[in-house]
Amino acid sequence: MKQYIKTALMRGLMAAAGGPVVLAIIYGILGLTGEVKALLPGEVCMGMLTVTLLAFIAAAVGVVYQIDRLPLMYAILIHALALYFDYLLVYLLNNWIPRSSSGIGIFTAIYFSAYALVWVIIFFSIKTKTQRLNRKLRQNQAVLGEEQE
Repeated sequence: MKQYIKTALMRGLMAAAGGPVVLAIIYGILGLTGEVKALLPGEVCMGMLTVTLLAFIAAAVGVVYQIDRLPLMYAILIHALALYFDYLLVYLLNNWIPRSSSGIGIFTAIYFSAYALVWVIIFFSIKTKTQRLNRKLRQNQAVLGEEQE
């Protein structure tokens, strides 16, 4: 268990440095589009702290996939929900989505649709690689079988 915690902390700390960079990109885009003309110091402070925390949690929670005793479906569920609440909290604290049931509903629909899409892409990518490796293994076994005869 200590190893998982250590790994989560290391991943989180490495990713946390990217949080302010992501925030700078977001603020830059908002400035270029004219959505925001000025930022208050409190907004910048809240944004930097929350996005740094968001990056830390997003990176750290990936450790659930390394826990061998945890079935994959549970790992996916824990990962999906942890990221969902991580993003939702940060978005609400920074007023990036409306604090209404429709705003949260739209965010929820987009989040889980995107999460499912990413998993479908990952699934088919891994499936294709596995099939390719199995094909090469069968070919190698056939060659070895011929050499032994």
